[in-house]
Amino acid sequence: MTLEILLRYIHFISIFAIVGTLGAEHLLLKKEMTRSELGRVARIDGVYGIAALTLLGAGLTLWLAGFGKPAIFYSNNWIFLTKLALFALIGLLSIYPTVFFLKNRKGNEKEIVKIPTAIFWMLRSELILLFMIPLLAGLMAKGVGLSIE
Repeated sequence: MTLEILLRYIHFISIFAIVGTLGAEHLLLKKEMTRSELGRVARIDGVYGIAALTLLGAGLTLWLAGFGKPAIFYSNNWIFLTKLALFALIGLLSIYPTVFFLKNRKGNEKEIVKIPTAIFWMLRSELILLFMIPLLAGLMAKGVGLSIE
């Protein structure tokens, strides 16, 4: 197995992990939750964070090390740069929910915590943005958006 195939596999599996954990967070979230339930969501959010960092590491390595297509193929493609921007935006949107989950998971396990409405909207926004990325990836793979000077 070559390093490129291993990196692509890690990149792909990380995508599945991100979609799965973000979907699970959204499905488990309720208007009011016990600290015990928040602890569970915080652990899922931790897996989400690890998967995002793994995806970023594998993706950057594939891009900058020139595996497959040359780095210029990606660097001069506005669709690829849009994908990166969406990924960064998703990361920024995930900060507040992560901080909230971590702050509110400790204490009396049966205590009820009210979940801010903003967290629901941030998770939904992350999911919507996340589902736009595969479309951009498909376009990019066909060379759409490439501008070679």
